[in-house]
Amino acid sequence: MKLQTYSRRCELPVDADAAFAWHEQPGAIDRLLPPWENMQVERRTGGLHAGAEVVLVNRLGPLRLRWLAEHVAYQPPRLFEDVQRRGPFAHWDHQHRFSSEAGGGASLEDHVEYAVPGGWLGQAVAGGFVRRQLDRMFAYRHETTVADLSLHQRYREKGLMRVAITGCSGLVGSELKSLLTTGGHEVRAITRRRQNEGDIEWDIAAGRIDAEQLEGLDAVVHLAGENIAAGRWNAKQKAKIRDSRIEGTRLLCQTLAGLQHKPKVLVAASATGFYGDRGDEVLTEDSPPGDNFLADVCREWEAQTDVAKQAGIRVVNLRFGMILSPKDGALKKMLLPAKLGGGRLGSGRQYWSWIGLDDAAGAIHHALMTDSLSGPVNAVAPNPMTNSEFTKVLGRVISRPTILPAPAFGLKLALGQMADQLLLASCRAVPDRLQQSNYEFRHPTLEGALRFQLGR
Repeated sequence: MKLQTYSRRCELPVDADAAFAWHEQPGAIDRLLPPWENMQVERRTGGLHAGAEVVLVNRLGPLRLRWLAEHVAYQPPRLFEDVQRRGPFAHWDHQHRFSSEAGGGASLEDHVEYAVPGGWLGQAVAGGFVRRQLDRMFAYRHETTVADLSLHQRYREKGLMRVAITGCSGLVGSELKSLLTTGGHEVRAITRRRQNEGDIEWDIAAGRIDAEQLEGLDAVVHLAGENIAAGRWNAKQKAKIRDSRIEGTRLLCQTLAGLQHKPKVLVAASATGFYGDRGDEVLTEDSPPGDNFLADVCREWEAQTDVAKQAGIRVVNLRFGMILSPKDGALKKMLLPAKLGGGRLGSGRQYWSWIGLDDAAGAIHHALMTDSLSGPVNAVAPNPMTNSEFTKVLGRVISRPTILPAPAFGLKLALGQMADQLLLASCRAVPDRLQQSNYEFRHPTLEGALRFQLGR
């Protein structure tokens, strides 16, 4: 079996000790999994120490492909090494090498020895493809590592926080949990069913939450709510969308307000649906609300946090735009039609305010760390685009034409009111308060965000 070698190196903004410590945090492996791979951690034991194991699961439709890796060398802060015990390669040996550099920084080199299945024939058929996939994966890993280390370095003097999150298993919540834990912060989930030690139980329908477990937290992030795009809107579905947000936020905020030791900050999700359908009007946090169903929900949703504000808790209402990730949400739903040549929706003139998943988690982190930030904050990238422009950029990134428009009447027929308020409504929101408070976007342009999320 002839082994192939692959190496990629990057400069890090911290010393080797800090870089190695970042990789030892429980959220690091989640941060490093490329979002386009549809891969998740199923089990892990022992951290990075020799003998520790990680089981990754790649979901391909109904198939579950497992990769078992065992750590075989642990030399902090210089090296750790893992080998594949079961998985897609005939051989895989991965060394993570850290070196100190002049000026207090460090470098990271990922060095892999591997062999594809099938010997020389497998290498001849799939070798080039595997090499390209390694390039995509390690480019993503290194960009994420450098950005995360820079972020945590920027706020190192703030100290470590104890943070509770509702919606911790959702798209944004899981990303935020990984980001916070790699910075050394303690994260606890507020959940309907306790699964891990430290979880805090609540039951919105019963109006019950374990208040004692909320005492002494530094911060709470509230992300829970019914998926607004889960199905066609009818009276029952709209009630679920509204009640999950209004009743959940009311229960949480009333409980936080009554604590003896209150958190310093509550970051509560909202949405740019607050503004309704506004054409090409530029929308800042000072713009008035719209007048449709989503605008009414968002207005009531944010109003429930008033009791927390009156109790002296700093409250930030993050109005999220369309959050982009191939893991879930709008982008995941767009990819198949886009690959088939799908084009604009309706007229294509409606503005879409969007934000990459990494910046969605980054905006929450920024809100937690920035004492001067409070009230409504548009969590959107600084470059909203029309649907037509958005579609063309997506097509360019995935190398597909955008020639098959979806007429508005067809969308309305298929989706009803949801089409009008989610796909055809125009919202040109801009992140005034994020930028005024010096938030640094990782991906301020749509093309950059899509190329990062899709490994293109």
